[in-house]
Amino acid sequence: MTVRGGTTGSRAAAEVFREGWAMLRVVGPRAARITADTAAVLSLVSMVAGWWEGPVAVALFALVLLGQTVVRLAPLRASAQAATAALLLAAAWAALVGAYQLIGWLDLAMHLIVTGLLAALAALVVLRRGWLTTGDGSGADALQGARAGRILLTTGTGSLLAVLWEAGEWFGHTFLDPAIQVGYEDTIGDLTAGVLGAALAGVFLGRLVQRDGDA
Repeated sequence: MTVRGGTTGSRAAAEVFREGWAMLRVVGPRAARITADTAAVLSLVSMVAGWWEGPVAVALFALVLLGQTVVRLAPLRASAQAATAALLLAAAWAALVGAYQLIGWLDLAMHLIVTGLLAALAALVVLRRGWLTTGDGSGADALQGARAGRILLTTGTGSLLAVLWEAGEWFGHTFLDPAIQVGYEDTIGDLTAGVLGAALAGVFLGRLVQRDGDA
């Protein structure tokens, strides 16, 4: 009885693992799949290696892994999933090695691109869930609605994300590591880049979404 129970439990665990992996698997071109998987492995290795750097590094890469997991569950094209996963990892490493202080434009570029991709992800979740519909609307065809509405939604969502990003930098600078760059000009520049990136993501939202038959 014990052996049978153990076997059944092992099979159930294996089935749960397969279902979980199927949900997280990036479906699309081989290059996108390899990029996303490589970014995930490197993020995990970076988080483990971060113990030698300190708790801030571990928390940073844990957030990167969380973001990559959410991106894999999102209805984005494989190329957008891979790009977001790689950029999240690159942004974390750039912060860790002080690249933002050495390369003046890098911080603004990261805020523009990463905030834009995350805003697109958040807007797609809102639209696909039908949270903005009334009556019996399911939101399944929300992307066919007014383009201006999609742009406004994505820009507004991205603006909120940009503010939360800056709040996180302030918290980190104040309570965790004074080396984290903050300041009036830095904050205004980052917010501007984030809002612009979100607006651009809204313009191209239809091209970022995963369609039936994409492979």
